[in-house]
Amino acid sequence: MYFENTGIENTVIDLNILDDLMKKQGLVRAGQWDYERVTYDKKYVIKEGTFYLRVFGFTKDGDVGAHDANITLLKPVIGKHYYPHGVEYGENEVFPKHLLKSCDQTLAAVRAELAAFEIHA
Repeated sequence: MYFENTGIENTVIDLNILDDLMKKQGLVRAGQWDYERVTYDKKYVIKEGTFYLRVFGFTKDGDVGAHDANITLLKPVIGKHYYPHGVEYGENEVFPKHLLKSCDQTLAAVRAELAAFEIHA
C-alpha cells in the first residue's frame, strides 16, 4: 500500500544527509542499494505479523556506492513479510490501523527533517 501526499515524494536530497536523517527515524539503508537506487526500511514486528515501511529513491547522475549522489525520493510503501517469499504490497493486504498511524507519524517526522536540506533545482 502506497502512502499518498506525504510530501516526501519527489524530494531531492544529498545521500549522506539522507542516510543520517532516515536513521534518526528508524529507517535503515543496509544492503538495499545499487549504484542508482536506494531503499530505506523500518521493520515492525507486531502481533499481526512482520511489516516493512519502505522509502525508495534513485539518483539521475550520482553514484550511491561512492556516497556521491543526490537522491530523488519516491512514494513510501508498507508491505507485509511472508516467509520465505518476501514482502507483499498488494491491495488485498490488511494493515492494522495502529501500524498505519505509526507509519504516518514516522513519515511526518521524516518530511519535517527533510525540509531543511531539500535541494531545489
